[in-house]
Amino acid sequence: MYRDTVGKVTVGVGLMLPDAKAAEALPFLIGTRAATQQEIAAEYTRVDAMPIGRASAFYKTPTSLVLTQQTIDAKLISVLEGFEADLKAQFPNYDNLPDGVKMALLDMIYNLGPAGLFKGFPHLIAAVQSGAWTQAAEHCMRRGPGLARNDWTREQFLSAVVGTIKAEAESWMTRIWSRMRQIRNRIFGRGR
Repeated sequence: MYRDTVGKVTVGVGLMLPDAKAAEALPFLIGTRAATQQEIAAEYTRVDAMPIGRASAFYKTPTSLVLTQQTIDAKLISVLEGFEADLKAQFPNYDNLPDGVKMALLDMIYNLGPAGLFKGFPHLIAAVQSGAWTQAAEHCMRRGPGLARNDWTREQFLSAVVGTIKAEAESWMTRIWSRMRQIRNRIFGRGR
């Protein structure tokens, strides 16, 4: 367990634990044996009393409780699937969005939660709904995540701009080429 940048007790890959009961529901280990509920509650209380926003190693002691990588991965997949369902409910065309936009939205909802994203970023939501990727990139900056993570999210939205321009250029070139063939056929005849 560790405390995130806003002070929430967290475990694994950013899984926030709202209270000791939530921690007790997870299969923590102490060494190779299952931790008791009392040990889990004590670890939660210890970590919750420590300073916020340090690297996860700061909170670790020789007797710290751990989760297996398999448990962490399963929790992460479950959380992401739930968040993706929230995104699909908010954006009926979610499955057709560019992959970079989906990744950016997943990163944001994972960090902010559904209410934080959908209510806290109305300009971003409107931009995504209208396919205005440059505007989405302008409105995706969050407090909390570092500059590198915010830059990565912004770049995901901007990658959709490049993809859109490329698709439009390919469509435009296809139309021009088709028109040129029609003109050539009209001038020279179809057999040539």
